Amino acid sequence: MSKSLHRRLLDEILSGSGIWPAVPAIVVLIVVAVIPFCILLSLGFSEITVARGVIVSQEFSLRYLLTALADPLYHTTFQRSITLALLTTFVCVLLGFPVAYLFLIGKPWVRRLILVLTIAPILTSGIVRTYAWIVILGGRGVVNSVLIDLGLISAPLRIINTQWAVVIGMVQVHLPIMILPLIAVMSRHDRRLDEASANLGASRLGTLWNVVLPLSIGGVGTGAALVFTLSYTTFVVPQLLGGGNYLNAATMIYEQVVYSLEWSKGAVTALILMSTCLFFLLVFAWLTNLGTRWTRVAQR
Repeated sequence: MSKSLHRRLLDEILSGSGIWPAVPAIVVLIVVAVIPFCILLSLGFSEITVARGVIVSQEFSLRYLLTALADPLYHTTFQRSITLALLTTFVCVLLGFPVAYLFLIGKPWVRRLILVLTIAPILTSGIVRTYAWIVILGGRGVVNSVLIDLGLISAPLRIINTQWAVVIGMVQVHLPIMILPLIAVMSRHDRRLDEASANLGASRLGTLWNVVLPLSIGGVGTGAALVFTLSYTTFVVPQLLGGGNYLNAATMIYEQVVYSLEWSKGAVTALILMSTCLFFLLVFAWLTNLGTRWTRVAQR
């Protein structure tokens, strides 16, 4: 019986059937995600003593969590982070949907051009793109130089080191993440529906609003969830374009862990960040499910 079991397991491994093909991915996920999360959880609910970078003692405590939940600085920081992420997501949807719609109705060369222009920025480091915005938005940057040369302003505008600079950088960095899911969904769009809508007397705008947009809700929800997650947890863009004074949740964690060496505070802040991010992801999933419910009813 044991030999038969071993032989069957060996056959499954060699044939790639059952759960065995997923075992390497599961192991990697446990090593890089589950174990670090458990360590983070233990630090956030512990009173630890550190000596020379080594944890000497560790005792269970809720002090850091209760302090964080009652601290007005945490409320302000997370409110700013959520507002920034929602604003970035909203702007990415507004800018990404027309690009995806142009991909839908465009000729083959237009589609190839859109794909190249969308994927090319992803191949460049986000840090490089963010530094480029420092050059563009700086006091002597391209934007201020053009406005001064045109006579629209007499002195350089203060764009860099403001929230608007952070929003501009975030939108540029994360816009491809919004466009690609929309393109993937719109690529399956049946153009005969547009023709039927036009034959029934609908304008192009009416077809876009009543046919294309409802069928693209899945892509909008997926892209919005991805952009929100990246914007909510980002560190580089606010740190560089905010001038080091723009405090969001990610920069707070960095300062607590790296500068202050307050590991328990950093762990608690990270747990709050992960929990609130998961909450908003569930909201996005619920809204997407609500928006696509009619498609499942129509298929029955």
